[in-house]
Amino acid sequence: MQQASGTAVIQGHVLGPAGFVRGSLRLVDGKVAGIAGTAVTDAEVQAGMLPIVLPGFIDLHVHGGGGFDTMAAGDALAHITRLHARHGTTSLLATTMTAPRTEIEAALRAAAPLCRERPAGSARVLGVHLEGPYIHPDKLGAQPPFATTATLGELLALHAIAPIRLVTIAPEVPGHLALIVELRARGFVVQIGHSNGSYEDGVAALQAGATGFTHLFNAMSGLHHRAPGLAGAALAHAERAEIIPDLLHVHPGAIRAALRCIPGLYCVTDATSATGMPDGDYPLGRHTVTKCLGGVRLADGTLAGSTLTMDQALRNLVGLGLPLAEASRRTATLAAEHLGLADRGRLTAGAWGDVVVLDTRLQLQQVWVEGERIDLDASR
Repeated sequence: MQQASGTAVIQGHVLGPAGFVRGSLRLVDGKVAGIAGTAVTDAEVQAGMLPIVLPGFIDLHVHGGGGFDTMAAGDALAHITRLHARHGTTSLLATTMTAPRTEIEAALRAAAPLCRERPAGSARVLGVHLEGPYIHPDKLGAQPPFATTATLGELLALHAIAPIRLVTIAPEVPGHLALIVELRARGFVVQIGHSNGSYEDGVAALQAGATGFTHLFNAMSGLHHRAPGLAGAALAHAERAEIIPDLLHVHPGAIRAALRCIPGLYCVTDATSATGMPDGDYPLGRHTVTKCLGGVRLADGTLAGSTLTMDQALRNLVGLGLPLAEASRRTATLAAEHLGLADRGRLTAGAWGDVVVLDTRLQLQQVWVEGERIDLDASR
């Protein structure tokens, strides 16, 4: 199923290109046909009683959900995309773990059909985020110990299996800076991450064409006033970076600092198979992780992805003091821009009909993916 046919009209406070209006959003054949209404302020929206209509969330870092892991291949990704659609994520990148090449290839073969066609009731799979294996072995985080040096030939071979939209690379690994130049010339989006590199390595990677940082502050060299590290390079120079706003991975104060410094800071979940599930043990690539008290950890206590969903990410941003329109940009629009997508992440004529409808407590009421209304009842 590529998109829904027919017409739908959604009433409420609608976030359009110029801000909120009190009125309606019209969807025709899976696309936004237009918005009609009267302009209102962000404060009026939050003080009002009408439903709030925002662009559907875009998540560029998803490992799993609903008990399923992307590296399990098979039909795992189909289950994952249904779980996240019920939490307002209308499009996502299926994200790999560091693993032997054969396992990565299997995960990509399983993802390829969903990249071509979206099943009913699911989020759109925009492609793959290759988070591993081209990372530094000293900054694995929760990644299994299969870090390796990237080559253009290997990346192109993987890309031939399923479309790789984003690649995480440790720039200090010999050969990786030159590879960033090659990848950017071929249209790949490159992020810096899982790296023990210096501030200078980060600056060099940005100059070579990297355009973002993977889960800012996590699994990278930290900021010290005499050794700013990759975190310092991001705060000083980055236009874009992803961050996990589950309030466990990054302290609220650090999130606020990043918001002041990085114009294109956008949210990801780094969600694992434990997302949407009760406490217990779950797979994460070759690892087994434990969900407890809202977090996911390895046996040694290392944070291992999250159980965050994008609707909760929006609520967390608003809880930190962001205006609702700004929180929406950082859970939808900026991620679309990072991938160069002009037809997602915004409610404007001609864009895909990816929509979330929330009540005034920011609880989901409706989700539309490419004009299809998603059934939010997980029991059906």
